[in-house]
Amino acid sequence: MKLAAVDIGSNAIRLQVTNVTYFEGKTNFKKLEYLRFPLRLGLDVFHSQKISEKNRMKFIKLMKAFKLLIDLYEVDDYMVCATSAMRESVNGREICEEVQTDIGMKINIIDGNHEAELINLALGGYIDEKSYLHNNVGGGNTELNIYINKEKIATKSFKIGSVRALDEIIPVSVWKSMNKFITDHLTNQDNIIGIGTGGNISKILELSNPGKGVRVLEIEKITEVQAYLESISYEDRINRLNLNPDRADVIIPASKIYLSAMSAASSKKMIVPDVGLKDGMMQVLYRKNKNKKAVI
Repeated sequence: MKLAAVDIGSNAIRLQVTNVTYFEGKTNFKKLEYLRFPLRLGLDVFHSQKISEKNRMKFIKLMKAFKLLIDLYEVDDYMVCATSAMRESVNGREICEEVQTDIGMKINIIDGNHEAELINLALGGYIDEKSYLHNNVGGGNTELNIYINKEKIATKSFKIGSVRALDEIIPVSVWKSMNKFITDHLTNQDNIIGIGTGGNISKILELSNPGKGVRVLEIEKITEVQAYLESISYEDRINRLNLNPDRADVIIPASKIYLSAMSAASSKKMIVPDVGLKDGMMQVLYRKNKNKKAVI
């Protein structure tokens, strides 16, 4: 069975095609295709509340390309989700309707809580009896989930994101609200472990030179990587560190968001699982279509 997920974010848009097989009682997910296109819709929306005509045309071309790939892979089912940039744009729904009419691709514009729920589906075995603060930093929003003894006790989305933070357009009151949410729910908890999802924390992990298979960051290491990134120019981040241009500028504000949340929770380390919104979408599609799974 082949499944596809399209994640329309504020900083980039991603397509993943996955083959699902069933062998000796185990379900296996194998990535067949992954594409990331840096169409930064958030820059339009967070300043003018509208997706520009130039980016509207690019977006429609990209959706046509993704739909063509989905058809070429003969995907059994697919799901498309758009987050904060499309949600906050005054012409976002109009553009989504145009895509559905012209291309036949339905785009689900989801809120922050729904986004968090989808990502949580992909966290799987990372949650146990300890206390966890899950922090998903996107271009437009940050979703927080708090787990205690395997139970999610609180979830909330905040308009704090790496693209929003580029021009420092996030009010101080929103930062205070996020930190208060964390302290209100975790004041009486000890040894809180962070879980970080999003492209920027994955890149920070990579830049920290972890050992093979290590996906844990100490708060000191995140601070160290952040300080190094701030000490070099944008051009050096691209040329010396081989960062994509649309990663080289947002990675610093993103690191500040992760560190702010960890500090509010008095958390000393963060697990960085290699999962995101697209993986949660795959779980939804699999559960919907699991009777079609291939047996090999």
